Amino acid sequence: MDHVLQVLLFCSLAALALLSAGHALLMKRDPRSALGWIVVCLTLPFLGPLLYWSMGINSISRKARQWLESGRRLAGWEKFPLSNEPQSASTLPPTAAYLNEFRALSDRVVSSRLVPGNRIVPLENGEHAYPAMLDAINSATRSINLSTYIFDGDATGRRFADALMAAAARGVAVRVIIDSLGEKYSRPTVCTLLKGSPVKVGRFLPLRQGGYINLRNHRKILVVDGCRGFTGGMNIGDRHLVERQGGPPAVKDMHFLVEGQVVSDLQRTFLKDWYFVTGELVKDKDFFPVIAPAGNALVRAVSDGPDKDLRKLTWIIMGALSFARKRILIMTPYFIPERPLVSALITAALRGVEITMVLPAKNNLPYVHWASRSYLWELLQHGIRIYYQPPPFVHTKMFLMDSTWSLIGSANLDPRSLRLNFEFNLEIYDADFSRQLTDKFMAAVTASRRVTIEEVDFGRSLPVKIRDGLAKLFSPYL
Repeated sequence: MDHVLQVLLFCSLAALALLSAGHALLMKRDPRSALGWIVVCLTLPFLGPLLYWSMGINSISRKARQWLESGRRLAGWEKFPLSNEPQSASTLPPTAAYLNEFRALSDRVVSSRLVPGNRIVPLENGEHAYPAMLDAINSATRSINLSTYIFDGDATGRRFADALMAAAARGVAVRVIIDSLGEKYSRPTVCTLLKGSPVKVGRFLPLRQGGYINLRNHRKILVVDGCRGFTGGMNIGDRHLVERQGGPPAVKDMHFLVEGQVVSDLQRTFLKDWYFVTGELVKDKDFFPVIAPAGNALVRAVSDGPDKDLRKLTWIIMGALSFARKRILIMTPYFIPERPLVSALITAALRGVEITMVLPAKNNLPYVHWASRSYLWELLQHGIRIYYQPPPFVHTKMFLMDSTWSLIGSANLDPRSLRLNFEFNLEIYDADFSRQLTDKFMAAVTASRRVTIEEVDFGRSLPVKIRDGLAKLFSPYL
């Protein structure tokens, strides 16, 4: 009997190993990844298949697409008719005419249109962003829709909560989406602050429903009366007030006031998430008023997440690197590039494009900083300029190309933003806006320290290189 059980156990383990290896062979797009997992599955009985099924398959995207296919998440914009459907921009500005093919790429991978008549205003840190946002909330007459990843229960969070409750008390329809993981960053939570008020609150993927660490809603959107919006990378909390004394460590960041027709796309993005969170489909045309032109910027909303067949932000970033002629400027707090992005950066540099990157010298997530450093030597070797920005930690994200095109929003250049979470960005054709951001970028460069290849190659001790290399191994999950 013991021999029979041993044979059955051996056959079961062999069948599991072959099944797992076969799945990797058929489903993995990267042959190196497929080969690696096949070897692991066949050489490590039980443990290899266990590792493969827990870490080797993209269950995250599969789960998100199941929501889309089941109708829990809405696939398109058709559920939200506009009072006055904006027309796509017919042509690009003369200075950006050479980017027509790049525009065609975005047209294919993003369902939202590139619309004219917009104005985007940069707002630095909480000192400038929060007063503008609170003024908009306090002047609202019909609706307020707010989505954020982190909504702290500190003094700043209470100011926003009080303003939202006051607006709801005077008859404004107020809806708030808070990510259920992001709300855990402080006590009391925003749900506690708003409890008992007329404000409607939706929690994105409560942890009790599956413990999702990924699939988080990282978007930051505020739309007031359907005609004024705010978006960018800034959460709500005291940490973004960099001029204050005491409290949590300061975090510098940039947010943006959005006016013009693209605000309707901010609104639709919020309402799609609201439907996912609460099951309530809000499609009243009052939420989509006619919006007069506010400026000259051509803007497209890029709503991305793991439920999409195309990795929109990845393709747009790769396209920008392919079409750039003169200069690329990148500022990001978290830089963990996948191999295609590294190749695209180097290819652009070899074509003669001047690429400058600004990263934080001290990251709020040390293991991300360790992993990031393992990628820098390859970029430095090919002439890409990299600078470390001194503390306080800078959470700003911007991607500028040729003083003509800009990409702003919530996404970082890491796998979490580009594959695992729901993000919201704007691509903008506006030379004046690009000039404003370029000035801020170059001011940051002036205040930063340039990273040298000697520092990366020889300035790190062997134990530090090993630590950084180990962190790099976990890059897909950071």
